[in-house]
Amino acid sequence: MPAALALGPALTAQAQQPAAGPYRATARRVNDLVHTKLAVRFDYAKRYLYGQEWLTLQPHGTPTDSVRLDAKGMDIKAVSLVQGATLVPLKYDYNQQQLRIQLGRLVPAQERYTLYFEYTAKPDELQAKGSAAISGAKGLYFINPDSAVKGKPVQIWTQGESESNSAWFITLDKPNQKSTSEISLTVPSKYLTLSNGRLAQQVPAGPGLRTDTWLMSEPHAPYLFMLAVGDFRKTTDTWRGKEVSYYFEPQYAGQARAIFGKTPRMLEFFSQRLGVDFPWNKYSQIVCRDYVSGAMENTTASLFGEQAQGTARELLDWEYAGVERETAHELFHHWFGDYVTCESWSNLTVNESFANFSEVLWAEHEYGPDAGAAHAERNRRTYLRDPGNYPKPLVRFAYADKEDMFDNVTYQKGGSILYMLRAYLGEEVFLQGLKRYLTQNAFGTGEAQQLRLALEEASGQDLNWFFDQWYYRAGHPIVTIDYQWDATRQRQAVVVRQTQAGAPFTLPLAVDVYRNGRAQRYAATLRHAVDTLYFPAATRPDLVNVDADKVLLWQKQDHKSLAQLAYQYAHAPGYLDRREALTVAPAQLADPQAQHLLVAGLTDKSPELRQLACELLDLKNPALRQAAAPALARLAAADPVVPVQAAALTALGTLADKRYTAVFTQAMASRSYKVQGAALVGLLPLQPAQALARATAFEGDAKGALAVAQVTVYGQAGSAAQWPLVLAKFDAAGAQGRFDMLAGLSALLGRLDDPAALTAGITRIRDMGVQFKSYGVAKPLIGLLRQLQQQHAARPSAAQTTTLVDAAVQAIEAAP
Repeated sequence: MPAALALGPALTAQAQQPAAGPYRATARRVNDLVHTKLAVRFDYAKRYLYGQEWLTLQPHGTPTDSVRLDAKGMDIKAVSLVQGATLVPLKYDYNQQQLRIQLGRLVPAQERYTLYFEYTAKPDELQAKGSAAISGAKGLYFINPDSAVKGKPVQIWTQGESESNSAWFITLDKPNQKSTSEISLTVPSKYLTLSNGRLAQQVPAGPGLRTDTWLMSEPHAPYLFMLAVGDFRKTTDTWRGKEVSYYFEPQYAGQARAIFGKTPRMLEFFSQRLGVDFPWNKYSQIVCRDYVSGAMENTTASLFGEQAQGTARELLDWEYAGVERETAHELFHHWFGDYVTCESWSNLTVNESFANFSEVLWAEHEYGPDAGAAHAERNRRTYLRDPGNYPKPLVRFAYADKEDMFDNVTYQKGGSILYMLRAYLGEEVFLQGLKRYLTQNAFGTGEAQQLRLALEEASGQDLNWFFDQWYYRAGHPIVTIDYQWDATRQRQAVVVRQTQAGAPFTLPLAVDVYRNGRAQRYAATLRHAVDTLYFPAATRPDLVNVDADKVLLWQKQDHKSLAQLAYQYAHAPGYLDRREALTVAPAQLADPQAQHLLVAGLTDKSPELRQLACELLDLKNPALRQAAAPALARLAAADPVVPVQAAALTALGTLADKRYTAVFTQAMASRSYKVQGAALVGLLPLQPAQALARATAFEGDAKGALAVAQVTVYGQAGSAAQWPLVLAKFDAAGAQGRFDMLAGLSALLGRLDDPAALTAGITRIRDMGVQFKSYGVAKPLIGLLRQLQQQHAARPSAAQTTTLVDAAVQAIEAAP
């Protein structure tokens, strides 16, 4: 499952010390799951599941006369032992979390026995707390079951990770258990169902009902069991004779292949690179409403939230970091997570770090090395921007709650560590090690030590040092890099100081020394708090590029001159070489070299760097403005990549130059909401009335960035007549969209005296502050509220505004 997507600078999680917790041992296996057979039906009015279950188990290593099973918040109707055609009632105790059953005899190790249950699952009555990554924990979700929300589909779906599936069936809800499965769902005939494995049977089940039976012949972990029911349209592809299918709401079914159509090629690519063919009998992907996370790798049936469905126009604005990334992530889990499953949540890295790493693999394959490096760098930045990540090791045997493991350490840091490990071992050896790990633990469980052993077998190298510092130790290197050329000794010295607390890291790396446009590569290893590396140099090198492959996870102060960075941009081949040079330039704009760097970035071959260059420009600088504006205008008019065109329009809009009115007007004819939105905001300071008219004209079809732009225009050029539109757009937007709309909403609110409008607007700002306080939004939102109070200080609404603002500030400050 992917971690929740970062919502931008406004919603960056604040540093927190990890909560202390006891040692988390791997769950003891007294009994093992063997097979789970379910027959379930649903009460939509009560939001209940009525279940029959036949659960086959066997004692693990020693005989036992009892079994303890997970069953959360159920009404247990019957517990029996299956003896041929006879059901023998058994004694049991139940505390609403676990069911302890007396088996009536001592069952020898490895002897199978089957229990029969009748029960009612009542997920909406379950007191279950979610987490930052997975916001719900009740296992089974009824979506709009009474059709109370017009236009919203009726659906049922499940979310098992981490240990929530035991809210809808009885099991041993631990990741080190595995079971084959047979799941029969009795549902209204008008609906489609989806579950694990193959659809083995569909039979009528009475008036208006049908029973679908899904069979999974290979063992998988209980948290990976799933079901989904609803009005879906199925689109089917194939890969090597296996079904690959996509389930969407009817209005989005036409976009099924545009959204998930790369899946067969992903299956082929990952199967070939890993040397292990996709090990399951089919692969489905389904999009559901009100999902509690991003997506989930249920075995053979990945479930995605509604961010994965959109119209043809919306898809124009999608970027790799969204649904395509998620598609690769969930698919790769079918090797790392489903085929071989973490044996405990402490070792979640062997699931999630690999899925994170797969996003880089697919980006490299599909879009080239720059795209892969850009995604890898995005992962590093996500981990590094929150100091609260630093004290946590990747493998964590102590934590307050298992949900705490679903964080930027397990995902982004772990993926970055695999990126380093691949570079250190070499791709082919690294992949051979992964193949060993997968085949040695097939349909079983794994942990980081088994991964290490497999990689050692493949490489012939001891890797304890690597795993000790990156898997079992917290933090990362923090370094300064200084350069000294000695003309007398004709050598170049590079001094690297590790300044982080604790022992130095061992860091193998490559160093490229450039002379006359050519690089000589040297291998080196840092081991000490201070390491000095020497390289032969009869003349001063033009550039010394430490960590030339840009794979290390570290924070560095690299004391290169601007001239050296400009040389690096022009001659070093990597995406991060160029990005590093561009990001330093804005701080030195007085130097023409910095200006030339940024202008060069506008024509970089990487769309990510063209976009970055647009965003880094400070067009208040006259020389830079004169040099950059023509290139910006070309990008704004014709760059083929939507985010680049939109970024260029945004930068051009800061000039408020009437010469570019035609550029903005032309861009508003784009099919992209993002391009239209940037053009509309660019037109606003030039022709406010025209911008207001165009914003109003877009009301028939405005989503995403265009909706945000409309609120911006209404905020600056609108009146009370636009307030209902602003409020409706704000309420319909996601969290990031609402934050993006706050400036426009507050600008309009500052001019309105209507008591109802003031109450509605300030209440929404308050609610954002309370809900997202942990992301550091309290201070800016309180500042926004106080600004509103000042704007109304001399207006008839002053008293009401003060009362509302004071109450809102108090609520935000009091929120946890």
